[in-house]
Amino acid sequence: MEFDYDPSNVFARILSGEIPSRTVFENETALAFHDVRPQAPVHILVIPKGPYVSIDHFAAEATAVEQAGFMAALAEVCRMPELEPGFRCIANTRETGGQEVPHFHVHVLGGAPLGPMLSR
Repeated sequence: MEFDYDPSNVFARILSGEIPSRTVFENETALAFHDVRPQAPVHILVIPKGPYVSIDHFAAEATAVEQAGFMAALAEVCRMPELEPGFRCIANTRETGGQEVPHFHVHVLGGAPLGPMLSR
């Protein structure tokens, strides 16, 4: 599959500093920040700083350093006390999977019971 990254997407604009965000954690390869439209009491987005469209793009083409740095950022977020006693991580992928921003990101949601993963 060929991946076509749009450098004008909202997360690219956050990374460039054009759009402000409420940063939770940042390292050399990833940024974690509060979602502006939270779907739970705690809703953090973790994004790589590289130009990756989706999780499969990131898994296929990101360097080992980028992947390790992203996972380290995700681990930092998951240790937030507000996420006890549990949380959910979601990576929506492409339109049918519910992805709204074409930049790979993981939603970390918690702070309340979240119910079933999919409506039945």
